[in-house]
Amino acid sequence: MKIEVLYPEICNLYGDLANAEYLARSCGAEVVKTSLAEEPRFIHEDIALVYMGGTTERGQSIVRDTFEPHMEGLVKRIADGGLILITGNAMEIFGKYIENEDGTLEKMLGLFPIHSDRHMMNRYNSLYLGKLEDMDIVGFKSQFGHSYGDNGDGLFTTVRGAGLNPGVIPEGIRQNNLMATYLIGPLVVLNPPFAKYLLRLMGVQEPHLAFEEEAMDVYTHRVQQFSEPERGFIY
Repeated sequence: MKIEVLYPEICNLYGDLANAEYLARSCGAEVVKTSLAEEPRFIHEDIALVYMGGTTERGQSIVRDTFEPHMEGLVKRIADGGLILITGNAMEIFGKYIENEDGTLEKMLGLFPIHSDRHMMNRYNSLYLGKLEDMDIVGFKSQFGHSYGDNGDGLFTTVRGAGLNPGVIPEGIRQNNLMATYLIGPLVVLNPPFAKYLLRLMGVQEPHLAFEEEAMDVYTHRVQQFSEPERGFIY
């Protein structure tokens, strides 16, 4: 079983690479890292999970140009139900465009029917509490803008914090087993039930997580903290 990490040399902010490493440690999968100079392995190989983390604003343009020739393969993987996880501002790369502060538009890959804004002097930092089916989801956001457009039911249903933007409840995007979210950091490590959910989609029948007892203790405490009415959410 293989987990493919796309472009780790630039898509590596906020400890995001720990998402793939933790899943691999929990199921014995091999982590294969695809550089900007290589063709994504999922095009021709059996890959259980494709993962891409957040990057810089310049990195977004580099990934767009690098990945554009492989969009047909991505669309096929989505249609076939292949598992894909995209975190942080990597989601914006797959929207229609990003609008800069001066009104200029940067065309993106157009997979999602959304567009994003960018305000480099107005970073949005917040905690996040949401739901996926019967699971509580906790996480963090740190971004220079939001996205707008039709994200349907999203990936997560927001309980506290911002959805795709502060005006909507659905957070992120889901297309079949492609999951994209603005949440950053080791999202999978922070949410053991979500980690098990992903492992089951990867074909692990009875998943057991690395450091599961400790991870659940911290997760339970964090859900309780994030649920406190007096807890500040936006920084």
